[in-house]
Amino acid sequence: MDQLLRHHGDVDAAPGLLDFAVNVRGRRPPAWLRARLVAALDGLGNYPSAAQDAAARAAVAARHGRDPAEVLVLGGVAEGFALLPALAPRLSAVVHPSFTEPEVVLRQAGLPVRRVFTDAGYRLRPERVPQEADLVVLGNPTNPTSVLHPARTVRALGRPGRVLVVDEAFGDAIPDEQESLAADRETPGLLVFRSLTKTWALPGLRAGYALGAPELLARLAAPRPPWPVGTLVLEAVLACSTPAAVIEAAAAADQIAQHREWMVRQLAALPGVTVHQPATAPFLLLRVPGGPRIRAALAEAGIAVRRADTFPGLTADHLRVSVRHPEIAATLLEGLRAALAG
Repeated sequence: MDQLLRHHGDVDAAPGLLDFAVNVRGRRPPAWLRARLVAALDGLGNYPSAAQDAAARAAVAARHGRDPAEVLVLGGVAEGFALLPALAPRLSAVVHPSFTEPEVVLRQAGLPVRRVFTDAGYRLRPERVPQEADLVVLGNPTNPTSVLHPARTVRALGRPGRVLVVDEAFGDAIPDEQESLAADRETPGLLVFRSLTKTWALPGLRAGYALGAPELLARLAAPRPPWPVGTLVLEAVLACSTPAAVIEAAAAADQIAQHREWMVRQLAALPGVTVHQPATAPFLLLRVPGGPRIRAALAEAGIAVRRADTFPGLTADHLRVSVRHPEIAATLLEGLRAALAG
């Protein structure tokens, strides 16, 4: 198996570099969330309880208009992917370019995987998915292309006898959470994965959840050990699912959209730089001539960007950059301008 599939943005974000490689909003959780987590520390002397799990699931269910039985708290979306082999698919279809961890997990489990590529604009083409695939995995919005597929197009992949996994790790970073299937209780076999890592700056905690039919969640969770997530994860899921937190995330998504539009205009004006559009996520896919040289020059200038040739379907000239405030993004623009002229 290609080891590049296991490459992630944190590898590119070496210490001391200005980070445009990792898609996390902020350097630390907001003060109110830190306070909630600190207050929960005194509970670490006890095992996580069923009541804590129930409270977290109830909060998520209320947030998405679902039943608590349709919620499974995860140690990050990565855990959800790690559990996919428990579904014992006969043939998995993984849509690319997209986050590579699902393919890694399935191949390591010895399960057949078919790559399904999007079109030239990185748009999903349901007709390309093999009819015999009983597990289909895709991201929406898609990492690293920043493409948001229409919900109706994604739903077209659902059918009885097939599990459809939609990775919405960046779903709360989209204004109004457009095209999200988090509240969808009708599409057969649908599993939606959600992350708290990106919006709430919690990559070190690993917190997220899955949404789906109770019997499907039970199959997914079958291999998990007792107490699969800790007290702080349950507290984070509960805290970040409150109405006040949802309002804060929505405001952040609107701000990200404004910053993204500014960055698109500025980046597209640089000679030789192509910005894939339309872009909807808190990151942008760029194509620049001499990608590896540009990355090296940026690193020399103290700037980290994400190499994108590790995503099937992309090339060494593709780079992914996180959306940042214009005051911070100006440094990236200066570095890119100098690198392109070098």
